[in-house]
Amino acid sequence: MRIFYTFIFTLLFAIQSNAQQMTPDIAVRLSRLPLGCISQEWPNKTSHLSASATDHVLLPSELHPAFFGCLDWHSSVHGHWLLVKILKTYPNIANKDSIIACLNNSFQNEKIVKESNYFKLYTASNTYERTYGWAWLLKLDQELLSWNNPKARQWHKSLQPLTATIEKLWKDYLPKQTYPNRTGVHPNTAFGLAFTLDWARAVSDRDFEKLIMQKSMEFYFDNKKVPAYFEPDGSDFFSPSLEVADLMRRVLNKQEFSKWFNNYYDKRSIARLIMQPVVSDKSDYQTVHLVGLSFSRAWCMKGIANALPANDSKSKLFKSTAETFIKNALPEITNDNYGGSHWLASFAFYAMQ
Repeated sequence: MRIFYTFIFTLLFAIQSNAQQMTPDIAVRLSRLPLGCISQEWPNKTSHLSASATDHVLLPSELHPAFFGCLDWHSSVHGHWLLVKILKTYPNIANKDSIIACLNNSFQNEKIVKESNYFKLYTASNTYERTYGWAWLLKLDQELLSWNNPKARQWHKSLQPLTATIEKLWKDYLPKQTYPNRTGVHPNTAFGLAFTLDWARAVSDRDFEKLIMQKSMEFYFDNKKVPAYFEPDGSDFFSPSLEVADLMRRVLNKQEFSKWFNNYYDKRSIARLIMQPVVSDKSDYQTVHLVGLSFSRAWCMKGIANALPANDSKSKLFKSTAETFIKNALPEITNDNYGGSHWLASFAFYAMQ
C-alpha cells in the first residue's frame, strides 16, 4: 500500500504539474507531508548544545513542545507556515479540519512560552537556528499577521512570546555580524535577511528595516561578476548568488537593481544557474537537498525577473527557467524518503506562489 500510494502521489504531481499552477488538489497533497511529520518525533536532528546532564537527556518534544517533529526545528516551523499558507489560500480545502487541529495543538500558549524560554535557558542557545530557523519563524508570524481570520489572530497572539525572542536575537546579532555567510545551506545570510526584511516591513519596524538594508548594502552592493559557475555544492538547497540577488531586489529600487544586476553576473554564471540540479540519490539526506535547490532557485528567479525591466532578456530567461525547474522537481516530492518529505513541500509551495 505504501509503494502504491507513493506511486500515485508522484504520478499525480507529474501529470498536474505541467502547467506549474497551484491547485487545491496539489495543496492537499503537499499539506499531507507536514501533517504527517509535525507530530513525528523520530528520526530527529536536535542540534542541542547541552549545558548539563539534566538537559542532555531531554527528548526533542521536551525541549521543543511545539516544533519537535519533521526531523528538526526549522523544518517543523516552515511545515507550520505551509499549513497556515495553504489554509489561508484555500479556506475550504478538503482536509481543513486536520490542518486546524494540528495548528491548534501547536499554538498552545504554554508550548510557545516554553519554545521562547529555550533560547534563554541553555548554553549558546542564542545561536540556535541562526539564521535559517529565525527567518522561517518570522515568515510564519508574518503569514498569521496578514490573515484577517479569527483563528489566525488567536494563533498569532499565541506565537508572540517566541516572535519577540527571535526578533531580539536578530537585533542583537545583526549589528555585530561582520561578514555574510555565503553558503548554500542553513546559515545563508542573504536568505535570512530577505525573509526578515519582509517581516520588518509587514510590522512597520522602520528601524529594523533600515538596519537590514544597511547590512545588505554593506555585504553585497559592491559584488560584481560573482563566480556562480562554481555552484552548486553537493548538498546545496540554496544558490548563494541568487539569494543575494533576491535580497537586493528588495533593497534597491527597480532602476538601481537593474544596474546592479547587470554587473553582478557574467554569461558563464547565468549559463550554470539555468541548468537543472542533478539529484543522484534521493534517499541520501544531504543529496536530496538538491531537489530543494530547484525550488529555491525558481522563487529567486521569479522575484528577480519581476524586478527587472519586462523587455530584459534575463527576465524572460529566468521566468521560463523557474517554471521548468518547478515542473521537473515536483515529481521528486514523494513520501518514500523522509530526508526530503519532511521539508520539500514548503519549498515547492513557496516557489509556486
